[in-house]
Amino acid sequence: MRKEKKSIGRTVRPIFIPNRNSIGVIEQEIEFNWYMGMSLEVRRRSIRSFHEKAKEQGFNHILEASSKSEQEIGIQLSAFFLKNIKGYPVENLFQSSKVFVNGGPYRDLLTVTPREAKKDSRLRESGKMVKFTFNQKDFPLEPKSLFYDWLYLNVLFSERNLVLRETFFENHFDAFSDIEFNPQKSFSCQARTLALCVSLCENEGVQDFIQDPVGFSQKFDLYNKVITSDLNKQTELF
Repeated sequence: MRKEKKSIGRTVRPIFIPNRNSIGVIEQEIEFNWYMGMSLEVRRRSIRSFHEKAKEQGFNHILEASSKSEQEIGIQLSAFFLKNIKGYPVENLFQSSKVFVNGGPYRDLLTVTPREAKKDSRLRESGKMVKFTFNQKDFPLEPKSLFYDWLYLNVLFSERNLVLRETFFENHFDAFSDIEFNPQKSFSCQARTLALCVSLCENEGVQDFIQDPVGFSQKFDLYNKVITSDLNKQTELF
């Protein structure tokens, strides 16, 4: 008799909380039921479980920022859908800015679908990544999510996204999630960037960060990660 495949597991993922007193982001680890499968409905079951457990920790207004979100604004704010003034999605802008020892940046990735840009074989076959280049300006690889944050905020604060931006801030979300983000496999996450965006706005730092992301991040120790598994216990990881 064939063994039935397990359909539900347990996993731990972070939600991202804007630091409203000083500039930065707090990560709260949440354990929840993970439903096996790749379909939209299955992913949304996992999101519901994720958010239910987060609410038990005191977070009542959470935005799932991904293409799998049940909230329309969460889909619009995903890197696959958020576009700059020329109509290029954040995901395409990000992938087409990568420079490797043996190639890049691959600007043709601007004109394919976001999924195709992310999966392009050249991004894995061009050797070690050395930097990002955007509009003829170079950005360092460290801190790891600095360029992604800078790029995303530039797009969000462009004239094209004025209405979306206003709607986002009017909602006053207290935390953000991205069901597709696995911290063991990647480092850039639109949910974290949105939490940073709220923190920057409430501390009047958005334009300063956009103008000088490296200097600003050093001044405010912006990427000194704060993780907590308990609302009353915060641990700084250096």
